[in-house]
Amino acid sequence: MSDLTARRARSSLWDAILLGAMLVLVVLAAVGPWLVPSNPTTTDFGARLQSPSAAYPLGTDALGRDQLSRLLAGARATLGLALIISLGAALLGLAAGLAAAAMGGTGDRLLTRATEVLQAFPELIAALAIAALFGPSVGNLVLALVVTGWMRYARLTRSMALAIVARDHVALARMAGLSRLAVLRRHVLPLILPALLVMWTGGWARSILAVSALGFLGFGIQPPAAEWGAMLLDARRHMVEAPHLMWAPGLAILFAVLAISLAGDRLRDLFPFDEARVA
Repeated sequence: MSDLTARRARSSLWDAILLGAMLVLVVLAAVGPWLVPSNPTTTDFGARLQSPSAAYPLGTDALGRDQLSRLLAGARATLGLALIISLGAALLGLAAGLAAAAMGGTGDRLLTRATEVLQAFPELIAALAIAALFGPSVGNLVLALVVTGWMRYARLTRSMALAIVARDHVALARMAGLSRLAVLRRHVLPLILPALLVMWTGGWARSILAVSALGFLGFGIQPPAAEWGAMLLDARRHMVEAPHLMWAPGLAILFAVLAISLAGDRLRDLFPFDEARVA
């Protein structure tokens, strides 16, 4: 009994740590720009490429801008945009999947074929193509990643909705006179949301990587605004003379993705489902 209690205590502590990490990321995305010690866009060529010190805990970049200020300000761009993108893709996929399950027939087949065709292209490559076609901007970045990310949510929603609709209690609800919309709202959606939450955590982590990658390639947030991927792009030009410039944004991306992914794994243990079946 003591071993079981100890394992439960360790599991609860681990859950608390992951929850705390997620809350830290959400807080950074929300209030990061208000925590900066100095203006993240102010240049000071007399202080360019300084190593970490008391005045500049993370050093300065090639334009003399405080890296700590830019890291905190960039949290909203990277974490906040990724959060918006993942939520947008999840909501769009949820609506499309429920609509396909409710319509059935031709509508269901069209959605299935559309998701199969769109998922044949890697998400990041497709998003890069869309961003290159319409030009680099925040709106185009969000559009590109939402358009390329909703399919997996739609397929999961459709698959689970069709399985739930076939259950006896749903058939009884339909016989009692409930409309399709009421059945989806009362009997299908509550059972789908936990699995979508698990998938959404992975989607948020992927969106962070995608936003950072597009920023690193020059298709994300444009200068002089701060963004973690763009900070890596600036640091790459000075990685020999000032390698410390890559540490902060690189570790920030690593920590964010790792914390969200581990939290998703814990949620998967609580709400297990077969993602490979609908991938």
